[in-house]
Amino acid sequence: MLPMNDLYGTVLAVPGGRTTNRFGDSVSADVWSKADLHIHSTHSDGLATIPEIMEYVATKTDLKVIAITDHNTIEGALFAKELEDVYGIEVVVGEEMSTTEGHVLGLFLTEEIPAGLTPLETVRRITDQGGIAIIPHPFSARGVFGPFGRSRLADAARDLAFHALEVYNSVPYLIWANRVAAKMFTGGLGVAAVGGSDAHVLRGVGKGYTVFRGSTAEDLRRSIDALETHAEADRGGLALAFRYMRSIPQIRRRQAFNQERCKISRRSMATERA
Repeated sequence: MLPMNDLYGTVLAVPGGRTTNRFGDSVSADVWSKADLHIHSTHSDGLATIPEIMEYVATKTDLKVIAITDHNTIEGALFAKELEDVYGIEVVVGEEMSTTEGHVLGLFLTEEIPAGLTPLETVRRITDQGGIAIIPHPFSARGVFGPFGRSRLADAARDLAFHALEVYNSVPYLIWANRVAAKMFTGGLGVAAVGGSDAHVLRGVGKGYTVFRGSTAEDLRRSIDALETHAEADRGGLALAFRYMRSIPQIRRRQAFNQERCKISRRSMATERA
């Protein structure tokens, strides 16, 4: 069984058999699954194609659900959704929007959301189409709060009305930001704790993930809403760091090729140059 308290969130351990969730649905109390909610493809600045990602997830991981979250487009996510039955993996249509103050993830989307909106307007548009709004890598240079924005978290949870906070992101240079997010997160904020790989290289997929009750995309949605998800990390951090170091030039070229989709805030560009 899962522990009562995890470094990256809170989850309740329950006895065997079946139970009823807050929606009145009967679910297995013992079934917990993994979902990677933050993956990039060649449709923005990732280095792997959608079929390559789907094949890798199906044969090299134990993920039950993935979300394709390319920058400012749902094109790749929609393609992956079409391949669900081919690979036996459930896909959540997602997008990572470049807002005026950092990145925001939207899951369960039906329409693309443009870049350049405020975080508040971006979250509103996600919610209006029945989606889930997540603040990814919240204390990184490209996070909504930035490296020095810890004091803003509680107010933002109320004012922005997002649904979840990414408290673990497996990109190697976000170790400090992950620690801050984990330390700052409390269930009392009324948001769920989630994790994702933020994979831009194929071997990065599944290195960070969300643990949720059940096994389907709809179970994932319910688990986030019930605030019972938590984040975990897979092994292989050092090898992944070296792979990212070798891949940075290729990722930069992908960003240049898809520059309209991979918009970067002035703040994050200045931080990267420093």
